[in-house]
Amino acid sequence: MTEKLTEKLTEKLTEKLADRSLLSSGVTLMEVSPRDGLQNESTLVSTDDKLTLIHHALEAGARRLEVTSFAHPKLMPQMADAEAVCSGLPQRGDVIYTGLVLNQRGYERLLATERLDEAGLVVPATDAFAQRNQGMDVQACIAMARRVLRDARQRGLRAQATIAVAFGCPFEGEVALSKLLEIAGYLAEEGPVEIALADTVGVGVPGQVLEAFVALRDLLGPGMPLRGHFHDTRNTGLANAFAALQAGVETLDASIGGIGGCPFAPNATGNIASEDLQYMLGRMGIETGVDLDVLIETAAWLESVLGKRVPSMLLRSGGFPPGNKTESQGTAASGLTP
Repeated sequence: MTEKLTEKLTEKLTEKLADRSLLSSGVTLMEVSPRDGLQNESTLVSTDDKLTLIHHALEAGARRLEVTSFAHPKLMPQMADAEAVCSGLPQRGDVIYTGLVLNQRGYERLLATERLDEAGLVVPATDAFAQRNQGMDVQACIAMARRVLRDARQRGLRAQATIAVAFGCPFEGEVALSKLLEIAGYLAEEGPVEIALADTVGVGVPGQVLEAFVALRDLLGPGMPLRGHFHDTRNTGLANAFAALQAGVETLDASIGGIGGCPFAPNATGNIASEDLQYMLGRMGIETGVDLDVLIETAAWLESVLGKRVPSMLLRSGGFPPGNKTESQGTAASGLTP
Protein backbone atom coordinates (compact mmCIF):
# COMPACT_ATOMS: atom_id res chain seq x y z
CA MET A 1 0.00 0.00 0.00
CA THR A 2 1.47 3.36 -0.97
CA GLU A 3 2.31 6.03 1.61
CA LYS A 4 -0.24 8.38 0.05
CA LEU A 5 -3.05 5.83 0.38
CA THR A 6 -2.04 5.11 3.98
CA GLU A 7 -2.23 8.82 4.84
CA LYS A 8 -5.63 9.10 3.16
CA LEU A 9 -7.01 6.14 5.13
CA THR A 10 -5.60 7.54 8.38
CA GLU A 11 -7.38 10.83 7.77
CA LYS A 12 -10.66 9.04 7.07
CA LEU A 13 -10.31 6.87 10.17
CA THR A 14 -9.73 9.95 12.33
CA GLU A 15 -12.83 11.58 10.88
CA LYS A 16 -14.93 8.48 11.56
CA LEU A 17 -13.76 8.21 15.16
CA ALA A 18 -14.38 11.89 15.81
CA ASP A 19 -17.93 11.98 14.43
CA ARG A 20 -20.38 10.02 16.64
CA SER A 21 -23.24 11.19 14.40
CA LEU A 22 -22.04 8.83 11.67
CA LEU A 23 -23.48 5.91 13.65
CA SER A 24 -26.79 4.93 12.10
CA SER A 25 -29.98 5.17 14.12
CA GLY A 26 -30.98 1.78 12.72
CA VAL A 27 -29.14 -1.42 11.82
CA THR A 28 -30.33 -4.68 10.27
CA LEU A 29 -29.43 -7.91 12.05
CA MET A 30 -28.91 -10.98 9.87
CA GLU A 31 -29.78 -14.03 11.99
CA VAL A 32 -27.37 -16.82 11.01
CA SER A 33 -27.97 -19.41 13.75
CA PRO A 34 -29.87 -21.86 11.49
CA ARG A 35 -26.86 -22.10 9.17
CA ASP A 36 -23.56 -20.80 10.53
CA GLY A 37 -24.75 -21.44 14.05
CA LEU A 38 -25.56 -25.11 13.60
CA GLN A 39 -23.11 -26.20 10.91
CA ASN A 40 -20.26 -26.97 13.30
CA GLU A 41 -22.32 -28.65 16.03
CA SER A 42 -21.56 -32.30 16.78
CA THR A 43 -25.18 -32.97 17.72
CA LEU A 44 -27.30 -33.38 14.61
CA VAL A 45 -30.31 -31.09 14.92
CA SER A 46 -33.56 -32.31 13.39
CA THR A 47 -35.30 -30.48 10.57
CA ASP A 48 -38.24 -29.80 12.88
CA ASP A 49 -35.98 -28.19 15.47
CA LYS A 50 -34.30 -26.09 12.79
CA LEU A 51 -37.69 -24.85 11.64
CA THR A 52 -38.64 -24.14 15.26
CA LEU A 53 -35.43 -22.10 15.63
CA ILE A 54 -36.36 -20.14 12.52
CA HIS A 55 -39.87 -19.63 13.91
CA HIS A 56 -38.47 -18.25 17.16
CA ALA A 57 -36.13 -15.91 15.26
CA LEU A 58 -39.09 -14.61 13.28
CA GLU A 59 -41.05 -14.19 16.49
CA ALA A 60 -38.16 -12.13 17.88
CA GLY A 61 -38.47 -9.81 14.90
CA ALA A 62 -35.64 -11.02 12.67
CA ARG A 63 -36.38 -10.21 9.05
CA ARG A 64 -33.18 -11.45 7.40
CA LEU A 65 -32.31 -15.07 8.11
CA GLU A 66 -29.58 -17.31 6.74
CA VAL A 67 -31.51 -20.57 6.91
CA THR A 68 -29.23 -23.23 5.40
CA SER A 69 -26.18 -24.05 3.29
CA PHE A 70 -26.17 -26.04 0.06
CA ALA A 71 -22.92 -27.81 0.88
CA HIS A 72 -22.17 -31.46 0.12
CA PRO A 73 -23.95 -33.55 2.78
CA LYS A 74 -20.88 -35.72 3.37
CA LEU A 75 -18.74 -32.66 4.06
CA MET A 76 -21.34 -30.87 6.17
CA PRO A 77 -23.83 -33.41 7.58
CA GLN A 78 -25.60 -30.78 9.67
CA MET A 79 -26.83 -29.14 6.45
CA ALA A 80 -27.86 -32.38 4.70
CA ASP A 81 -31.55 -31.46 5.04
CA ALA A 82 -31.24 -28.11 3.24
CA GLU A 83 -34.12 -28.82 0.85
CA ALA A 84 -36.37 -30.08 3.66
CA VAL A 85 -35.71 -26.93 5.71
CA CYS A 86 -36.54 -24.76 2.71
CA SER A 87 -39.78 -26.60 2.04
CA GLY A 88 -40.89 -25.94 5.62
CA LEU A 89 -40.20 -22.21 5.65
CA PRO A 90 -43.24 -20.03 6.28
CA GLN A 91 -43.71 -17.94 3.17
CA ARG A 92 -44.23 -14.30 4.07
CA GLY A 93 -43.53 -11.04 2.28
CA ASP A 94 -41.66 -9.30 5.10
CA VAL A 95 -38.71 -11.71 5.39
CA ILE A 96 -35.60 -12.39 3.31
CA TYR A 97 -34.51 -16.03 3.52
CA THR A 98 -30.92 -16.65 2.43
CA GLY A 99 -29.17 -19.85 1.44
CA LEU A 100 -25.38 -20.13 1.43
CA VAL A 101 -23.85 -21.16 -1.89
CA LEU A 102 -20.28 -22.45 -2.21
CA ASN A 103 -20.28 -23.51 -5.86
CA GLN A 104 -22.39 -23.79 -9.00
CA ARG A 105 -24.04 -27.02 -7.86
CA GLY A 106 -25.10 -25.38 -4.62
CA TYR A 107 -26.63 -22.51 -6.56
CA GLU A 108 -28.59 -24.94 -8.72
CA ARG A 109 -29.93 -26.65 -5.60
CA LEU A 110 -30.96 -23.29 -4.17
CA LEU A 111 -32.84 -22.39 -7.35
CA ALA A 112 -34.61 -25.76 -7.39
CA THR A 113 -36.19 -25.14 -3.98
CA GLU A 114 -38.06 -22.07 -5.26
CA ARG A 115 -38.38 -21.07 -1.59
CA LEU A 116 -35.48 -18.69 -0.96
CA ASP A 117 -35.19 -14.96 -1.55
CA GLU A 118 -31.43 -14.60 -1.70
CA ALA A 119 -28.25 -16.46 -2.58
CA GLY A 120 -25.28 -15.84 -0.31
CA LEU A 121 -21.93 -16.42 -2.01
CA VAL A 122 -18.55 -16.94 -0.34
CA VAL A 123 -15.14 -15.97 -1.71
CA PRO A 124 -12.24 -16.62 0.71
CA ALA A 125 -9.37 -14.15 0.72
CA THR A 126 -6.66 -16.85 0.64
CA ASP A 127 -6.01 -19.86 -1.57
CA ALA A 128 -5.33 -22.20 1.37
CA PHE A 129 -8.69 -21.50 2.99
CA ALA A 130 -10.50 -21.54 -0.36
CA GLN A 131 -9.16 -25.01 -1.12
CA ARG A 132 -10.30 -26.38 2.23
CA ASN A 133 -13.64 -24.61 2.21
CA GLN A 134 -14.60 -24.96 -1.45
CA GLY A 135 -12.03 -27.13 -3.21
CA MET A 136 -10.77 -24.35 -5.49
CA ASP A 137 -8.44 -21.37 -5.35
CA VAL A 138 -9.42 -17.73 -4.91
CA GLN A 139 -9.50 -16.94 -8.62
CA ALA A 140 -11.82 -19.88 -9.28
CA CYS A 141 -14.07 -18.76 -6.42
CA ILE A 142 -14.23 -15.24 -7.85
CA ALA A 143 -15.10 -16.59 -11.30
CA MET A 144 -17.83 -18.82 -9.84
CA ALA A 145 -19.27 -15.98 -7.77
CA ARG A 146 -19.31 -13.62 -10.74
CA ARG A 147 -21.21 -16.18 -12.85
CA VAL A 148 -23.78 -16.74 -10.12
CA LEU A 149 -24.18 -13.03 -9.44
CA ARG A 150 -24.74 -12.40 -13.14
CA ASP A 151 -27.27 -15.19 -13.45
CA ALA A 152 -29.12 -14.15 -10.30
CA ARG A 153 -29.36 -10.57 -11.52
CA GLN A 154 -30.86 -11.76 -14.79
CA ARG A 155 -33.41 -13.86 -12.89
CA GLY A 156 -34.33 -11.04 -10.54
CA LEU A 157 -33.00 -13.00 -7.55
CA ARG A 158 -31.15 -11.20 -4.77
CA ALA A 159 -27.53 -12.30 -4.43
CA GLN A 160 -24.83 -11.05 -2.09
CA ALA A 161 -21.18 -11.95 -1.57
CA THR A 162 -19.03 -12.43 1.53
CA ILE A 163 -15.24 -12.30 1.57
CA ALA A 164 -14.22 -14.95 4.12
CA VAL A 165 -11.11 -14.88 6.35
CA ALA A 166 -10.97 -11.17 5.55
CA PHE A 167 -9.04 -10.25 8.69
CA GLY A 168 -6.71 -13.23 8.92
CA CYS A 169 -6.38 -16.83 7.73
CA PRO A 170 -5.56 -19.83 9.96
CA PHE A 171 -3.34 -21.25 7.22
CA GLU A 172 -1.71 -18.22 5.56
CA GLY A 173 -1.75 -15.68 8.37
CA GLU A 174 -2.28 -11.97 7.73
CA VAL A 175 -4.45 -10.86 4.83
CA ALA A 176 -3.47 -7.66 3.04
CA LEU A 177 -6.11 -4.97 2.76
CA SER A 178 -5.19 -4.58 -0.90
CA LYS A 179 -6.25 -8.22 -1.45
CA LEU A 180 -9.68 -7.58 0.06
CA LEU A 181 -10.19 -4.51 -2.09
CA GLU A 182 -9.13 -6.39 -5.23
CA ILE A 183 -11.64 -9.19 -4.58
CA ALA A 184 -14.39 -6.73 -3.68
CA GLY A 185 -13.81 -4.82 -6.88
CA TYR A 186 -14.23 -7.93 -9.01
CA LEU A 187 -17.41 -8.91 -7.17
CA ALA A 188 -18.90 -5.41 -7.33
CA GLU A 189 -18.68 -5.45 -11.13
CA GLU A 190 -21.49 -8.03 -11.20
CA GLY A 191 -23.88 -5.98 -9.08
CA PRO A 192 -24.40 -7.90 -5.82
CA VAL A 193 -27.04 -6.45 -3.50
CA GLU A 194 -24.43 -6.39 -0.72
CA ILE A 195 -20.78 -7.16 0.02
CA ALA A 196 -19.65 -8.46 3.41
CA LEU A 197 -16.34 -8.92 5.17
CA ALA A 198 -16.17 -11.96 7.47
CA ASP A 199 -13.80 -12.52 10.36
CA THR A 200 -14.28 -16.25 9.90
CA VAL A 201 -11.86 -17.36 12.60
CA GLY A 202 -12.18 -14.40 14.97
CA VAL A 203 -8.71 -12.86 14.67
CA GLY A 204 -9.66 -9.29 13.72
CA VAL A 205 -9.44 -6.26 15.99
CA PRO A 206 -11.47 -3.03 15.90
CA GLY A 207 -8.85 -0.81 14.28
CA GLN A 208 -8.38 -3.34 11.50
CA VAL A 209 -12.14 -3.65 10.98
CA LEU A 210 -12.62 0.11 10.84
CA GLU A 211 -9.77 0.53 8.38
CA ALA A 212 -11.05 -2.25 6.10
CA PHE A 213 -14.64 -1.05 5.94
CA VAL A 214 -13.65 2.59 5.46
CA ALA A 215 -11.42 1.54 2.56
CA LEU A 216 -14.17 -0.67 1.15
CA ARG A 217 -16.69 2.16 1.31
CA ASP A 218 -14.19 4.49 -0.35
CA LEU A 219 -13.67 1.95 -3.15
CA LEU A 220 -17.31 0.99 -3.76
CA GLY A 221 -19.05 4.26 -2.96
CA PRO A 222 -22.17 4.92 -0.87
CA GLY A 223 -24.45 2.92 -3.16
CA MET A 224 -23.11 -0.51 -2.16
CA PRO A 225 -24.59 -1.87 1.11
CA LEU A 226 -22.01 -3.43 3.44
CA ARG A 227 -22.33 -6.18 6.03
CA GLY A 228 -20.07 -7.40 8.82
CA HIS A 229 -19.71 -10.99 10.03
CA PHE A 230 -17.73 -11.52 13.24
CA HIS A 231 -16.79 -14.47 15.41
CA ASP A 232 -15.98 -14.04 19.09
CA THR A 233 -13.08 -16.49 19.19
CA ARG A 234 -10.73 -14.00 20.88
CA ASN A 235 -13.37 -11.92 22.65
CA THR A 236 -13.29 -9.08 20.09
CA GLY A 237 -16.58 -9.77 18.32
CA LEU A 238 -18.73 -7.00 19.81
CA ALA A 239 -15.90 -4.46 19.62
CA ASN A 240 -15.45 -5.35 15.95
CA ALA A 241 -19.18 -4.95 15.36
CA PHE A 242 -19.03 -1.48 16.89
CA ALA A 243 -16.06 -0.59 14.69
CA ALA A 244 -18.04 -1.72 11.65
CA LEU A 245 -20.89 0.56 12.70
CA GLN A 246 -18.44 3.47 12.91
CA ALA A 247 -17.51 2.78 9.30
CA GLY A 248 -21.17 2.94 8.22
CA VAL A 249 -21.92 -0.78 7.88
CA GLU A 250 -25.68 -1.27 7.55
CA THR A 251 -26.06 -4.97 8.46
CA LEU A 252 -24.45 -7.20 11.09
CA ASP A 253 -24.58 -10.99 11.28
CA ALA A 254 -25.27 -12.66 14.62
CA SER A 255 -26.30 -16.07 15.95
CA ILE A 256 -28.75 -16.79 18.75
CA GLY A 257 -26.86 -18.23 21.70
CA GLY A 258 -23.50 -17.34 20.14
CA ILE A 259 -23.24 -20.76 18.50
CA GLY A 260 -21.35 -21.40 15.29
CA GLY A 261 -17.99 -21.90 13.66
CA CYS A 262 -16.44 -23.09 10.44
CA PRO A 263 -15.88 -26.88 10.14
CA PHE A 264 -12.88 -26.28 7.87
CA ALA A 265 -11.00 -23.95 10.23
CA PRO A 266 -9.05 -25.16 13.29
CA ASN A 267 -10.23 -23.92 16.70
CA ALA A 268 -13.28 -22.23 15.17
CA THR A 269 -15.81 -20.90 17.64
CA GLY A 270 -19.15 -19.16 17.56
CA ASN A 271 -20.54 -16.00 16.08
CA ILE A 272 -21.47 -12.95 18.10
CA ALA A 273 -24.55 -13.88 20.14
CA SER A 274 -27.61 -12.12 18.72
CA GLU A 275 -28.82 -11.25 22.22
CA ASP A 276 -25.44 -9.82 23.27
CA LEU A 277 -25.28 -7.67 20.14
CA GLN A 278 -28.90 -6.60 20.54
CA TYR A 279 -28.25 -5.53 24.14
CA MET A 280 -25.37 -3.30 23.06
CA LEU A 281 -27.31 -1.77 20.18
CA GLY A 282 -30.47 -1.30 22.23
CA ARG A 283 -28.63 0.49 25.03
CA MET A 284 -27.06 2.74 22.40
CA GLY A 285 -30.46 3.64 21.01
CA ILE A 286 -29.84 1.90 17.70
CA GLU A 287 -33.04 0.39 16.29
CA THR A 288 -33.06 -3.18 14.96
CA GLY A 289 -36.67 -4.28 15.21
CA VAL A 290 -35.59 -7.30 17.27
CA ASP A 291 -36.87 -8.24 20.75
CA LEU A 292 -34.10 -9.00 23.23
CA ASP A 293 -36.28 -11.03 25.59
CA VAL A 294 -37.35 -13.44 22.86
CA LEU A 295 -33.71 -13.87 21.81
CA ILE A 296 -32.73 -14.77 25.37
CA GLU A 297 -35.63 -17.22 25.69
CA THR A 298 -34.62 -18.80 22.39
CA ALA A 299 -31.00 -19.16 23.52
CA ALA A 300 -32.27 -21.05 26.60
CA TRP A 301 -34.40 -23.29 24.38
CA LEU A 302 -31.39 -23.88 22.12
CA GLU A 303 -29.38 -25.19 25.07
CA SER A 304 -32.01 -27.89 25.58
CA VAL A 305 -31.82 -28.86 21.90
CA LEU A 306 -28.02 -29.03 21.83
CA GLY A 307 -27.69 -30.54 25.29
CA LYS A 308 -25.01 -28.08 26.39
CA ARG A 309 -24.43 -24.50 27.45
CA VAL A 310 -24.21 -21.89 24.71
CA PRO A 311 -21.71 -18.99 24.82
CA SER A 312 -24.34 -16.25 25.25
CA MET A 313 -23.52 -13.74 28.00
CA LEU A 314 -27.02 -12.26 28.20
CA LEU A 315 -28.50 -15.71 28.83
CA ARG A 316 -26.49 -15.78 32.08
CA SER A 317 -26.78 -12.15 33.16
CA GLY A 318 -30.08 -10.98 31.71
CA GLY A 319 -30.73 -7.48 30.47
CA PHE A 320 -30.55 -4.19 32.33
CA PRO A 321 -32.21 -2.56 34.24
CA PRO A 322 -33.18 -5.75 36.10
CA GLY A 323 -36.87 -6.44 36.60
CA ASN A 324 -37.92 -4.44 33.53
CA LYS A 325 -38.74 -5.52 30.02
CA THR A 326 -35.25 -5.54 28.51
CA GLU A 327 -34.11 -3.42 25.63
CA SER A 328 -36.59 -4.60 23.01
CA GLN A 329 -36.59 -2.98 19.61
CA GLY A 330 -39.78 -3.08 17.59
CA THR A 331 -43.04 -4.80 18.40
CA ALA A 332 -42.18 -8.50 18.20
CA ALA A 333 -44.25 -10.68 20.52
CA SER A 334 -42.63 -12.15 23.59
CA GLY A 335 -42.79 -15.79 24.62
CA LEU A 336 -42.00 -18.89 22.62
CA THR A 337 -44.85 -20.75 21.00
CA PRO A 338 -43.65 -23.50 18.67
